[in-house]
Amino acid sequence: MLRAFFLSVGQLGDPPVLRVLAKSMAATLAVFVALGGLVWWSVHVALAGWTGGDGLAAVAAAAVTILALWLLFRAVAIAVVGIFADDVVAAVEARHYPSALATARPVPFARGAAMGLRSAGRVVLVNLVMLPVYLLLLATGIGTAAAFFVVNGWLLGRDLGDMVAARHLDRAGTDQWRRATAPRRFLLGLGNTALFVVPVVNLLAPVLGAAMATHLFHRSRA
Repeated sequence: MLRAFFLSVGQLGDPPVLRVLAKSMAATLAVFVALGGLVWWSVHVALAGWTGGDGLAAVAAAAVTILALWLLFRAVAIAVVGIFADDVVAAVEARHYPSALATARPVPFARGAAMGLRSAGRVVLVNLVMLPVYLLLLATGIGTAAAFFVVNGWLLGRDLGDMVAARHLDRAGTDQWRRATAPRRFLLGLGNTALFVVPVVNLLAPVLGAAMATHLFHRSRA
């Protein structure tokens, strides 16, 4: 996994990867501006009458908006990069796995977008379901963090692997590959979840995750 990480970092300067970084960051920023404005307005309107003061409502709305965007960052970033992930995977295959690139089936835009949105939906839904567990474990100090990493590592390992498998396998083949690589995909997901919690690095995490998943996929099949 460390080798896949360093190979992926070493390819961040490639023009195709840089283009995906630029597009994904721009799209993520646009989504966050729109989402942040909607959340702030909704909370501000809801609190203005209850608090009796517009200033206090604005401050509370800003705090809620920041928290909501922080919690939703991974879901939004993965949804966005899912649209462009095929370009990252193709760039990694072109440099390291040219024979696999020759037989790959590029993922259409609509399918990539659908995969990204399903991934984001799973992240939000599963973490909402797990929220009572996170709160219950909060008293243990590290229990909440451990549960968060396990849950999101599992989710992320599956989604990143699927982005690569979609280029090479049908549904039955993808299911078989998932079963055969469950431990390695979980480690991939854990590593990428860790990248998402590091400021600044989290901006690169989706692209790094797609590149690392490409190495995992082809090395596991080799």
